[in-house]
Amino acid sequence: MSLFDTASGPDRQRCKLVVAYDGTEFHGFAVQHEVRTVQSVLTEAIERVLPQPIDNVACAGRTDSGVHAWGQVVSFDAQPGVDLDRLRTALNGMLGPEIVVRSAELADADFDARRSARSRTYRYTIVNRPEPDPFRTRHAWWVPEPLDLRALRLGTDPFVGAHDFSAFCRKGPEGSTRVRRVLSARWTTPDDGVLQFEITASAFCWQMVRSIVGTLVDVGMGKMRPGELLGIIRAQDRARAGQVAPPRGLCLWDVDY
Repeated sequence: MSLFDTASGPDRQRCKLVVAYDGTEFHGFAVQHEVRTVQSVLTEAIERVLPQPIDNVACAGRTDSGVHAWGQVVSFDAQPGVDLDRLRTALNGMLGPEIVVRSAELADADFDARRSARSRTYRYTIVNRPEPDPFRTRHAWWVPEPLDLRALRLGTDPFVGAHDFSAFCRKGPEGSTRVRRVLSARWTTPDDGVLQFEITASAFCWQMVRSIVGTLVDVGMGKMRPGELLGIIRAQDRARAGQVAPPRGLCLWDVDY
């Protein structure tokens, strides 16, 4: 059975995990040769607990190096009779607190963590104070220059809807589309001097959220005007957008099915 099959066979059952992790020490989620990734560590641990090979490993979002998750969803096939409560407890004992399985359950045979997802929500956290916060340094971008929250919010509006986000994505394979539908985007202030950007879309392209945040920070600093954002989207030119925000502030927050 290949990685891209979407239905488990009669001798397999599909499992669904909701996983949180601190991505600081990982080279992203997906398996890469000779580097430590969330998928490789998690898969190895699952196969040690069961013990049995698992197939059709899929995730809702292939987070980049240094990016975190609270609501990452992972699906895989295992032999019937898996005790998912025991699996969850064992994995958290082995991998926590760096990787934590928040829930584990059986799913329908055609469930796929990536292809079945209707939308994904990311959160990006910024500490906007003159001094850094030692308790948020692994999970937030410290921007000491004052940011204009009103300008940030005005600059966010043009991103909602279906657009070609070429200006805010790293170039992918030839012929790949960068049209995405953003369902919502907003800035909140959960704490004094802390700004949080939350964006929900049907899907995201490579570095899209970090590029949007970096460009909006330029708006908040007065380097760009909010009214320029729609023109940048329409130009589909990466050179016209702003900086790419660092990965440490980004978290895959939720996935809707």
